[in-house]
Amino acid sequence: MPFFKSMPDNAGPATVFSTYPDIYRPWSEASEALMNGPSPLSQGERELILAYAAGVAGCTFVYVAHSEVAHARGIEEGLLDKLLKNIDMAPVAPKLKPLLAFVRKLMLTPGEITQEDADVVFTAGWDEHALHDAIAVTARAAFMQRLVQGHGFVPFSKEMAKKRAAERVELGYVKLYPKFAKGGDARSEADRTVQESRRR
Repeated sequence: MPFFKSMPDNAGPATVFSTYPDIYRPWSEASEALMNGPSPLSQGERELILAYAAGVAGCTFVYVAHSEVAHARGIEEGLLDKLLKNIDMAPVAPKLKPLLAFVRKLMLTPGEITQEDADVVFTAGWDEHALHDAIAVTARAAFMQRLVQGHGFVPFSKEMAKKRAAERVELGYVKLYPKFAKGGDARSEADRTVQESRRR
């Protein structure tokens, strides 16, 4: 259960976002641009990278949530588990493997990233925009890992993760939170989020 006694047992990022909208509205807007804006990487590939980065770092909450978003964006179910087990044997395009290897190293040992690691990605055919986006998505995974684990959030069930993934695909990273889309009182929105969590 969450470390904060004011939160319901099944609280998640939405509870925090709605409580502190001045912080998390800009974060959600940046996430929308990163995950759904123009990029050499498809929306599905970006969600794949996000879930994979969380998975290699052992963050079950973010891995479960964004695996379902990746599936909703067209990534084959079960592929992420195969990537975590053995990236070399996983059935993904050869061009994608060096990028995912970079993501893994950046997530686990960021101080060891070198020019050579970047050059391998460029040699595979990715440009600087693509590598930037992969780096930024990995950074987003690291941020969210610390947010959810710092608060002690319990991962969603698969059913709830699927439901939230469908909502995220439909609404994106800003409109998913009514407070951000419509404005209004932060406390009333936080209360609404808590009430919704208790009904799940």
